[in-house]
Amino acid sequence: MVKPMLNVALPKGRLGEKVYAMFEKAGFSCPSIKENNRKLIFENEEAGVRYFWVKPSDVAIYVERGAADIGVAGKDILLEYKPDVYELLDLDIGKCRMAVAAKRNFRYDMSRTLRVATKFKNIASSYYLSKGMNIDIIHLNGSIEIAPILDLSDVIVDIVETGTTLKENELQVIEEIVPISARFIANKTSYKFKSESIEKIASELSAQTEARK
Repeated sequence: MVKPMLNVALPKGRLGEKVYAMFEKAGFSCPSIKENNRKLIFENEEAGVRYFWVKPSDVAIYVERGAADIGVAGKDILLEYKPDVYELLDLDIGKCRMAVAAKRNFRYDMSRTLRVATKFKNIASSYYLSKGMNIDIIHLNGSIEIAPILDLSDVIVDIVETGTTLKENELQVIEEIVPISARFIANKTSYKFKSESIEKIASELSAQTEARK
């Protein structure tokens, strides 16, 4: 009986390369993925695995919709879009934090609506709702840091890794919302029908994650 092919969505970039190295170590290698070309899909029939590179923010969509059986997505994406997938494991890589940042002299003025620039409108809305604050979301897709400088917003809600960009633009973190890291996720139907392969990978990835701690 032929083993069903496991479809894996990998995030493009450095994180995806780290994730693939973990899968390779777990026994699910695909040598062609390391070739210098523009291909997006790579198969290893012997290992029963098919990888494809996608934009990091799209991984959860591919997994939720069943185009991929499993994948790796940042916790920020899972919190923002709430895809209907199983979150099986925290891989403890791609670590950063979701935070509120503002100019160094900023103070909350509770008498008026807070202007928040972000690409994570659901995370920002949920956070400030929990604090009982009225906010005006300004949805931006890039260069979020410039918004407070030009007085477009009072604060920003964004991912902070080193904080260097904030410092260079005279901004600072004023509140941390949640730690972020890469999560191993699975399509709910795939988990039912390909559980043996998925659980084997989850177990191997878990062992590697624990060994790094």
